[in-house]
Amino acid sequence: MAESSSSEALRPIIVIKKKAGHGGHHGGAWKVAYADFVTAMMALFIVLWLMSTSQEVKQAVGGYFLDPKGHGKQAGSAITGRGESLNIKQNQMDQLKTKIQQALKQLPEIQKLEKNIKMTVTGEGLRIELLESAKGMFFESGSPKPSADGTELLIKLAQELGAIPNSILIEGHTDAKPFPSDAYTNWELSADRANAARRIMQTNGLRPDQVTQVRGYADQQLRDPSHPEDASNRRITVIVRYLDAVPLPTAAAASQPSAKPSVPPALASKAPPPHH
Repeated sequence: MAESSSSEALRPIIVIKKKAGHGGHHGGAWKVAYADFVTAMMALFIVLWLMSTSQEVKQAVGGYFLDPKGHGKQAGSAITGRGESLNIKQNQMDQLKTKIQQALKQLPEIQKLEKNIKMTVTGEGLRIELLESAKGMFFESGSPKPSADGTELLIKLAQELGAIPNSILIEGHTDAKPFPSDAYTNWELSADRANAARRIMQTNGLRPDQVTQVRGYADQQLRDPSHPEDASNRRITVIVRYLDAVPLPTAAAASQPSAKPSVPPALASKAPPPHH
């Protein structure tokens, strides 16, 4: 028994040391690879989902990438007048844009007007913007009275748009420069110019029920916010809506076309002070 205890006491102690591999240095690499794999799979599932959705959803998603800044993104809502509407006739709207551009080239003064006419296909439809110049181009300075060139252009637009079944919206916008008095403001000017455009177009080709809204925004939707008094902020916008666009609400009286100016009768006879 004593010999056994002595033998155990003399037995050497063996210490096993484990060497750390390279896992500590490269232990996170798999996480990056896995994240890339999950991202790729998510993109694949989104593509597969889009392929199985309706044409309207596909057009809505495509419309965002065609107009990321947003004229169409916010167009047409009852509150702001600029909300998204689905459509299935994007190609037809592109064709209409080309047709109108060709028709406007027949105008004798088109070379002078061309850079002030902007057309964009958005989520709401075709937006035709008539941008004013510093000296006034489509309307007389500070007045809702269209110029000769503006009248000719509006008539040509009415003749082209009156032949299609789409509904029309007309917007008036001003720059941020205020009038000298409160008797006549940018609100009245923007609404009066939009209504003046409506009257000309309805008299020269648009159907009586084709214009569904007339909007006056004053300086609340500047085209060039970084230069609020720039002439390009003063504009008339004619919007050709898609045939399958969501119907606009008709309850708000302010959104209805009216041949009467937006100022009170007592002020209607007063000429607006010089502006724009």
